[in-house]
Amino acid sequence: MTKEEALKTYFGYDAFRGGQEAVIDALLSGRDALAIMPTGAGKSICYQIPALLLPGITLVISPLVSLMRDQVTALVQMGIPAAFLNSSLTFRQYLLALDRARAGRYKIIYAAPERLETEGFRAFAETADISLIAVDEAHCISQWGQDFRPSYLNIPAFAASLPRRPVVGAFTATATPEVKEDIERLLALRDPLRAATGFNRENLFFEVRQPADKKAALLELVKGRPGKCGIVYCSTRKAVEEVCQFLRDRGIPAARYHAGLEAEERRQSQEDFLYDRAAVMVATNAFGMGIDKSDVRYVVHYNMPKDMESYYQEAGRAGRDGLPSTCVLLYSGQDVRTNEYLITHAEAREGIDEAAAERLRERDLQRLRQMTGFCRTRHCLRQHILRYFGQDAPDYCGTCYNCLHNFKEVEVGREAQAIVRCIAETGQHFGAGVIAETLCGADTDRVRKYHMEREASYGALRELTQKAVRDRIRFLLDEGILTLSPGQYPVLLLGERAEDIAQNGPALYMRTAEEERPAAAGRRQIPAELEGGQAELFGRLRALRAQIARRQGVPAYVVFSDRTLREMAAVQPRTTAELRAVSGVGDAKAGRYGKAFLQEIEDFCGQ
Repeated sequence: MTKEEALKTYFGYDAFRGGQEAVIDALLSGRDALAIMPTGAGKSICYQIPALLLPGITLVISPLVSLMRDQVTALVQMGIPAAFLNSSLTFRQYLLALDRARAGRYKIIYAAPERLETEGFRAFAETADISLIAVDEAHCISQWGQDFRPSYLNIPAFAASLPRRPVVGAFTATATPEVKEDIERLLALRDPLRAATGFNRENLFFEVRQPADKKAALLELVKGRPGKCGIVYCSTRKAVEEVCQFLRDRGIPAARYHAGLEAEERRQSQEDFLYDRAAVMVATNAFGMGIDKSDVRYVVHYNMPKDMESYYQEAGRAGRDGLPSTCVLLYSGQDVRTNEYLITHAEAREGIDEAAAERLRERDLQRLRQMTGFCRTRHCLRQHILRYFGQDAPDYCGTCYNCLHNFKEVEVGREAQAIVRCIAETGQHFGAGVIAETLCGADTDRVRKYHMEREASYGALRELTQKAVRDRIRFLLDEGILTLSPGQYPVLLLGERAEDIAQNGPALYMRTAEEERPAAAGRRQIPAELEGGQAELFGRLRALRAQIARRQGVPAYVVFSDRTLREMAAVQPRTTAELRAVSGVGDAKAGRYGKAFLQEIEDFCGQ
């Protein structure tokens, strides 16, 4: 069987996506590979196709139990023999799985990195014919990454200890240049093919909001997407509890997930979400890595994450099937202070000295500042993300909030001068709120407490609202004219350019939002929803899929993805051959489900 035949037979696709074929060819030829591919780009196919074509077993090292279970379920549905070995198995189940693996019953075995050090697994590995080791979420090996796991450092020694070192493939969705170097060096990759398909997820729409009432904004977002699956990320367990209860009280079927819950409740919440019993998952970052649910239509960050890596990885869980999906971040200044507190009070990582711990803290604070810059920018959000990961991007993408809104240029040189002088004459001791109240000539408790009414700059910008002054302060922070002190209660400090602003008052132009505008001609439009009869058939096909999924005890998307059902509804195949031509319909699924779906389409068309 060729790689093209395997792709069509098992996965139902006619062609490889960008970057996949080069990685597959490298692994099949015995060459190591490092693949940086965004979520939804098809990383798993890059090692699953070689697993089918190489002799022996492919070992996939993955950090989370949930990923293994979902991937194995999906593979078995496609007719690919696979298994996982992790702590969710009883000892008897684990021994049975090892016996079957020794007997050559599986082509793909998933295991956690900690499993590599156990005596029983090592004994199995020394006699097994392991042709390929695929390291998923490979950024976990770098202490400079956001998900460092010390157990990943044991992978190269394990590979080298085998009677014959297998070819090694490393895969991740997000990695800065520094983390990429760590992956290659720490995994001891040998002359690897370096494949980076880019970090751009064209089907995702990005937006940052700064609402006065986050719960009201969230409710509007969720209620505006009836019948759609979504994830709401919160920074603390307390916020998860509050937000989940808030949604439930308003009739929205929501599940919750955080590390403080009992394992059984976490498992039940995850299953409720995967099986579409709960439309919304409210969770901390403990949820999501490896959750292979393809039809998540939106991700809302109720709180700002600590860094761009975490944000993009979590936002990337929307639209894994390639259909248009939305990523909205609800930003507030309190999020910055909360994250600073979490960073400065975090326990040092295992196995590093205090000097290294301090460097990591400073690195984390710098990444937080970059994340904050993303939330405040008026420029293209997609460009901001891609440039962070070292990828060039145009000034306009046409599919983010900032690009689809007009911004007027406002000259703020005089106002900037007043802000800088106020901060200087008050000794750089106050935050944005006190400075704004002072410049607006407000009569507040804080102004009276600190005698700000005696300052020369008191009331210097009384023609502006306090919000407008804070917007200008935010602009000066973005430009580096001002900076913030570290700590839970930051104060405004003067940056390198502040003196020039105070003395000369040069012209400065700030972009402020105006009205929405249509995407420019020729720009990619987000595809419209199905309409009329096609939309009705799509609904019937989803209902049939849900019925089959319940009967088989698998998540609905494992049967067919929304993308595949949409194509069925649009094309309306009437024969098995026509059905096999639909993207995502492989031989195994055509044989298992084809008759039922063709009958549903025939019944609908015959009405």
